[in-house]
Amino acid sequence: MKRKEILDRAAVIVGGKDGQHGGTEDNFNRIARLWYAYKGTPFTAKDVAVMMILLKVARIASGHQNDDNFVDIAGYAACGGELEASDDV
Repeated sequence: MKRKEILDRAAVIVGGKDGQHGGTEDNFNRIARLWYAYKGTPFTAKDVAVMMILLKVARIASGHQNDDNFVDIAGYAACGGELEASDDV
């Protein structure tokens, strides 16, 4: 898969997430609260984006090829970048 295809697929997925699982920030904050309840360590929505990227990196490191891992990383990076920018406002 070419890099533009990866980015285009990620854009479609990220653009459609709000309707499927609620807003990205709300969903990532919900995940952060659940992780806090489980681990007793505070997490932010941005932490969720980074941790999900690391999950995908771990899957890549397993040696089982799946182009979706790279698409998902691009999507999580976009979500994390948007969350980062919203904190700067």
